[in-house]
Amino acid sequence: MEDNLFGQDWEIEPAGGETGKAFVAIHEDEKFFLKKNSSPFLAALSVEKIVPKLIWTRRVENGDVITAQKWVDNGQTLTVREMRESRVAKLLGKIHQSEALRDMLQRIEKKDYSRFHLLDSVTENIGRLNRVDTKVAEAYRYLLANVEGLKEERHVVCHGDVNHNNWLVSEGDELYLVDWDGAMLADPANDLGVLLYQYIPYSEWETWLEKYGQALTREFYTRIKWFSICQVLRAMNWQFEHNREAELARLDLLLKKIIEDDEVYVKLCE
Repeated sequence: MEDNLFGQDWEIEPAGGETGKAFVAIHEDEKFFLKKNSSPFLAALSVEKIVPKLIWTRRVENGDVITAQKWVDNGQTLTVREMRESRVAKLLGKIHQSEALRDMLQRIEKKDYSRFHLLDSVTENIGRLNRVDTKVAEAYRYLLANVEGLKEERHVVCHGDVNHNNWLVSEGDELYLVDWDGAMLADPANDLGVLLYQYIPYSEWETWLEKYGQALTREFYTRIKWFSICQVLRAMNWQFEHNREAELARLDLLLKKIIEDDEVYVKLCE
């Protein structure tokens, strides 16, 4: 990468992450975040100020496409508690409501996933997940029993992994949602469900969702629960493939919480 893009005075370091495609380029007062083969969708996200500013995109000799983004000085990821803040709800609402982002992703990615497509992706690997935990079988039965009657909302741009480590705050208090490799067009409940169950106390769901722009109804709750289970099972499969036992155990607890959830439902039925 150094030979293709930078002179010998630049220092290139891995930026961490699970794909090994992210790097930091440093030279005196200049610093960039580099990534190999990011989606072209990154440019649209940069224009909307959802990710740090995209500086340039270049193709190197081996065919890889390298993107350089503005380095966020002293950037911090959100804490678990900070996920409850209204600015998280508002930014996710902005993303989901953006027609410009939706049209752009539809043109360049062609990843429009219905509930049936997502369920198929779970079904492909459900056998090996069943060996990990007995709750998996119960969760899968729930998906099968409720898929036909589920009413999907209009598909929007979904991030696909809205955990707190992907929310970045700059020194100037600008909030970004980063790591868009899993972006897709889908029911917004794909993002909302796992975020609510992981970070927002049940007593705060209604208020948080108001900031996002969604009323807490029985129909919405049904979608939240179904898509949350589906997303967790898909994530468990990824963690299983990469032998990440600690993360798999965390997801197992989250799955149990979602399956056994009745507090919100009871409240909505009152």
